[in-house]
Amino acid sequence: MRKVRIIARIDIKNEFAIKGIQFEGLRKVGNPNELAKRYYEAGIDEIIYMDAVASYYERNSLQDVVASTCENIFVPITVGGGIRTVEDIQQMLLAGADKVAINSQAIKTPDFIQKAAQIYGSQCIVGSVEAKKVAEGRWEAYIENGREPTGIDVVEWVKKLECLGAGEILLTSVDKDGTKKGCDLELIDSIQKTCSLPLIVAGGVGKLADTRDAAQYSGVDAICVASMLHYGMESIDNIKKEIAQIDNVEVRC
Repeated sequence: MRKVRIIARIDIKNEFAIKGIQFEGLRKVGNPNELAKRYYEAGIDEIIYMDAVASYYERNSLQDVVASTCENIFVPITVGGGIRTVEDIQQMLLAGADKVAINSQAIKTPDFIQKAAQIYGSQCIVGSVEAKKVAEGRWEAYIENGREPTGIDVVEWVKKLECLGAGEILLTSVDKDGTKKGCDLELIDSIQKTCSLPLIVAGGVGKLADTRDAAQYSGVDAICVASMLHYGMESIDNIKKEIAQIDNVEVRC
């Protein structure tokens, strides 16, 4: 049986949980620690914290948030945004994070992924990929929270991240982010066909059927949910029941 995880993604700006559409028009949606505790108590499998403004300050500022969360929450926590050095990784792990998600620095200095994996192990390193469609069947990798194009093909970049030693891929559709109009299934299919790493997909989930549509792909290991949880549109229990309807797929109760 293939297991599919449900992950709550909480983007943070100035210690507030925020949500936007295609990474723009950010709105406060609550206290990140309170949201994380609520999702944990409701049965979430993992939590991803992303610093939405790390690129402005050239550092991740979530150390205190993570440390506070880990006092009451006992599921794996991934932290992303502004991870630029091995010291940044160490600080987040010491604060209680289990994994770090790396995007901008990986593209600027690909060897950073390799170095980080050698020091902390591939299981700790998540290759974060922000994908924007630029032509039929083609997506470009973006950095700086979906603002800066790189000219790099997403499919090829994911292959390289795997070769460099990343242990997981967090694939976010910039086009679908926050729209609640469904995931980019064409993007998911293209990546899962060429990537053997655990694949976390994010962007566009707005109703239960969206989670099932994404989880049906055999290469998908986790569904990242944000708006649907933040705005109380569906429960974690209902999401798991929806995904459990797929043949040969199970979820953690």
